[in-house]
Amino acid sequence: MATTGRQIAAARTLLGWSQARLAQESGVSPASVQRAERAPGIPQMQTGSLFAMVRALESAGIQFIDEDEGGGPGVRLRRR
Repeated sequence: MATTGRQIAAARTLLGWSQARLAQESGVSPASVQRAERAPGIPQMQTGSLFAMVRALESAGIQFIDEDEGGGPGVRLRRR
């Protein structure tokens, strides 16, 4: 699945995290988080940095939703 900048921003907001918190949790620079979230589609950045952000969000309970699941791409909290 290709994660978009808007999904990253939505996931972070859903968790109540600041951009600084996502940067800290993922080990990515705050500037990289800002650039990723501004991207209308898939962020043009190092694959490892994008993967680190997605992994941090998923570890916190985010589930990324593919566009194919109806209604377009999105995010939701996993049931625990």
